This record gives sequence, C-alpha cells and structure tokens, in this order.
Amino acid sequence: MHNTNWGILGCGHIAHKFAEDILATEGATLYAVGSRSLEKAKDFKQQHQAHKAYASYEELVKDPAVDIIYIATPHTYHKEVTFLCLEHSKAVLCEKPFAMNRKEVEAMIAFAKAEKTFLMEALWTYFIPHYQFVLQTVHSGELGAIQSVKADFGIDVPKDPTHRLYNKKLGGGGLLDVGIYPLFAAMTLLGTPEAIAAKATLDTNGIDLNCDMELTYPNQVKAHLFSAIDTQTDTTCHIELEKGTIRINSRFHDPTNVTITKNGITETIDFPVTVHGYHYEIVHCQEMLAKGRTESNIMTFEKSMELITLLDNVREKIGLRYE
Repeated sequence: MHNTNWGILGCGHIAHKFAEDILATEGATLYAVGSRSLEKAKDFKQQHQAHKAYASYEELVKDPAVDIIYIATPHTYHKEVTFLCLEHSKAVLCEKPFAMNRKEVEAMIAFAKAEKTFLMEALWTYFIPHYQFVLQTVHSGELGAIQSVKADFGIDVPKDPTHRLYNKKLGGGGLLDVGIYPLFAAMTLLGTPEAIAAKATLDTNGIDLNCDMELTYPNQVKAHLFSAIDTQTDTTCHIELEKGTIRINSRFHDPTNVTITKNGITETIDFPVTVHGYHYEIVHCQEMLAKGRTESNIMTFEKSMELITLLDNVREKIGLRYE
C-alpha cells in the first residue's frame, strides 16, 4: 500500500491537532510543513515528527514528494493558497470555510477541474462516525419526517483586536468560523431552504459577534440556528421527528455521543474515536487519491457550493461584508 505524504500549510491551532491525527492514521505520513516563518515550521516539524520544514508556502508546494496538502491558514488566504497548490499539481484538503464567498469557491472548483487535481473542503464533521450514524438514521425514515432542527455553536472569546476571530482582514466573526456548523447540520439534514431569516449583533469593526438564523423548508419545517464568539452555548443539535427525537450531544460537530428517544425509550449511543477525529477525513482523502478521484463523493463540490451559498445569504441578511 502506498503511503500518502501529507504537507501542512500554515501552523495554527487546528494544524497541530490535524498533525496528531495524521500520525495516528495508517498509510499516512506527515512529510512536510510550510509556514511563513522558518522558526514556526521548525518547531512544528520537531513537535510532530515531520520530515521537512519550509520557510515558505512556495517551497512546500514545490517538493515533489508531497502528495496532498492540508491548508490551515486563516479563511482569507484559502483561495490564493489553494491555487498555489493546484498549480503545482498538489491535491488539496482546504479547511472550512472553503473560501470567503461563492465567487471564490466557484473559481477554486473550476481551477481544480481544469488541473484535474483533487480538491476538497475539510468539513470533518461529515466524516465522523456519530454524524454519519445520525444522517443514516434520519434518512432511513424509521423515525418519520423531520419536524424541526435546532443547532447552536457559541464560544466566548475575550475581545482582542489581535485575535484572528476579531480581525476583519482575516475573515473574523462568528458566522464563517462557527456558524458554518449549524448551517451545515441544517443543510445535510434538510437540504436547501425556501427562505432564510437572520439577525446579528455586529462589533464596531463590523464583524458578527452572534447570529440568529431561521431557515424555512417545505411544510413549514424550520431550522433554528445560532452562532456566537461572545457567548458560550451548549453546542448541541436537536432533531424533532414524527416518531422520536435525536439529540447530538455537546459538542455536536466534534466526536461525541447521540441520544435517541422513540416509543418513550431513551438511549445514548457512544462512538469511540481515534485521537481528535480528523482521522476519518484523512482516510477518506487517501481513499479518493488511491482511486484517482479528483472530487470527494461525500463532501462534493455541490455540497461546498450549497454551503457557501447559505453563508453568503446569511451575510447579506445581517450586513456582514468583507473586503
């Protein structure tokens, strides 16, 4: 079996967790890391036993031994560095949100298709066993049709203009960072809404501190969603169905357990997970590459387009604008 050589572009918080999961994944090698600072790259290399450390993204993408690159930069750089990787025929797993808006995502997908090179948005929740189980249970119809969905994701991050989440130039605010998860839940459970209503509290620099969203589907089925960077919330997902309820316990987007109530009986199902849970999307990417695929059959381009369209629509409703 061919070992897949991973490169990591950007050395932020999430890149460290992802690196730990590469080390725990069969057939995966953390080969190289690229940062704009050699110091950071060297530290990262040492910490996670990578083979190479590069002081620029260019050096990383030019390394012929690298098979696929995981992009972990702030959102505003996603499009630019995805293009850089694809230009050098490197497969790409790009952290969510795929890019800043629909136009950027369209350009990335078109370029990947033209280059015939694998590209996928890293929406890890889609691949985690508990979430796949929920989707299978809901879509099997055994609990009847969905009546409503309620999902939230709120974190309380102290106000700090130097923090990525409070920096508008880096795509700061709650919607793109954490609001994407409740929207993703509604999208994968219910599909495309007929109507979207949203209101938000904006900071003085124009980023969203919190956001209330209501998505309406056929038969008046609604998804009530909330995201915040100024309030800690339960971060759960409740699905009311005709014949029962499903609760994805805290934090619903992370590896967790699921509580199902039907016929008056409540049961909680556990899903043991490898390290952090990024393992599943890593394995999926390796399978896609082994099969010569240039698009995921789970997190498809269509799904990424649907998700960024939802984000764009909500942004328009709340007056959230980036450069």
